[in-house]
Amino acid sequence: MEYKKIEDSQVVITELMLPSHSNFGGKIHGGYILGLMDQIAFACASKHSGHYCVTASVNRVDFLNPVEVGQLLTMKASVNFTGRTSMVIGLRVEAENIRTGEVKHCNSSYFTMVAKDDDGRSVPVPGLILDTEEAVRRFARSIKRQEQARMRGKDFEPSQFKIEDHLELVKKHNVELQLEA
Repeated sequence: MEYKKIEDSQVVITELMLPSHSNFGGKIHGGYILGLMDQIAFACASKHSGHYCVTASVNRVDFLNPVEVGQLLTMKASVNFTGRTSMVIGLRVEAENIRTGEVKHCNSSYFTMVAKDDDGRSVPVPGLILDTEEAVRRFARSIKRQEQARMRGKDFEPSQFKIEDHLELVKKHNVELQLEA
């Protein structure tokens, strides 16, 4: 089996945010940033795997700070986890005010990418060489995140769902229950 170092496939992209990328408030559209994130995740995953890759899922994107027109948007991508045919790509997005030099963290996210051959079939990817505590932490965190997602999905499958286990939780929120008997 083949293994690669994390730094061998890391990708950093910086792009000037233009008025054409903004909404009416002068902030960069979240959808535009998501598109850029998908591109850098693709580049990182393809670089690691040596194959065309597709996005299988995106785990939580929280926009922590707005990105303004005229700022430099820097995205950093790194392989955090490798499965048999999939990879979890960790992304960090920062915006820099080019006048002041202030850099702010805008979001972080995790894209699961799958390597494909020319016929669209999933293909094995190289494993990771984990050579730092940070690399082990990120790999382990990806395993935990996957386990939690599986459990969430299982708990809320229609065949497994028990309404009585969730009614008190639901009642604490902005709802009015009008269930038919």
